[in-house]
Amino acid sequence: MFVRQMSYLLALAREKHFTRAAESCCVTQSTLSSGLKALERELNMPLVLRGSRFIGLTPEGERVAAWAVHIVSDYENLKQDVAGLRSGLKGTLRLGVVPAAMPAVAKLTAPFCAQNPGLAVNVISLTSAEIQVGIDKFDLDAGITYLENEPLTKVRKIPLYEERYLLVTHIDSPLAQMPSVSWRDAAAENLCLLNESMQNRRILNNLARSFGIELIPSITSNSYLAICSHVCTGGWASIIPHTFSYIFRGCRELTFVELVGPKHSQSIGIVVSERDPLSPIAHALLRCAGRMVANNPLVPSLA
Repeated sequence: MFVRQMSYLLALAREKHFTRAAESCCVTQSTLSSGLKALERELNMPLVLRGSRFIGLTPEGERVAAWAVHIVSDYENLKQDVAGLRSGLKGTLRLGVVPAAMPAVAKLTAPFCAQNPGLAVNVISLTSAEIQVGIDKFDLDAGITYLENEPLTKVRKIPLYEERYLLVTHIDSPLAQMPSVSWRDAAAENLCLLNESMQNRRILNNLARSFGIELIPSITSNSYLAICSHVCTGGWASIIPHTFSYIFRGCRELTFVELVGPKHSQSIGIVVSERDPLSPIAHALLRCAGRMVANNPLVPSLA
């Protein structure tokens, strides 16, 4: 009962509305209110500022809610771990993935699902900052993101592959026939790139500056599909992670050219909370990834 009351407090802190909090917990408002009062009696302190509507949590309530995140998460992990001994893991892997890694994610989730038939997978496209928040708040079991550039904190890491960069351009472009292209020549193209809210774009900016050049796109987006759409018209080129050659090679209007002078790569990998014990689902994912990386690189065919 104590854990359920903690979950009521977390729901109220999240929803900031008694009725919505009760609905999210699948209980009546009176049940939620009774549970919160029981928790206050148990802890001998006020947790909720009450009025005709939700006002907020007391300072004590804010502190208890911070602890409740850990308590509720650990309780759910405990249930999963023990149940898994009898019938295998059940539930859903919540996996946050930076957009640049999306083309490669199935190379991990496919064997993971095969090894864990009782688990579903929810893949969510997120920025690296959003992955950090999701792991810290236990809203994510794991993330796939950049490991060295703007690294996440308080996480365990397993490298998966090295991201390289290609110029993608229309087949009629003069550069399309080149075996490789310099960063300086690529920067001179009419570029369509991710916007600067995306870590991949910040990586490209830093790389370009280190080569003494500046990337000045005429089109920016937070979507690689929008980039592909513009490049297909023949009016733009783009610089993309090499994994996107998986997705874009079906477009006959596009060609991919290696960027050199110099070549550069960024490490992409799995991150999970550094807390012990690790959740059973996160542990299963790390075990799957570890076996794959030990045998072969995650994306060997993308070179």
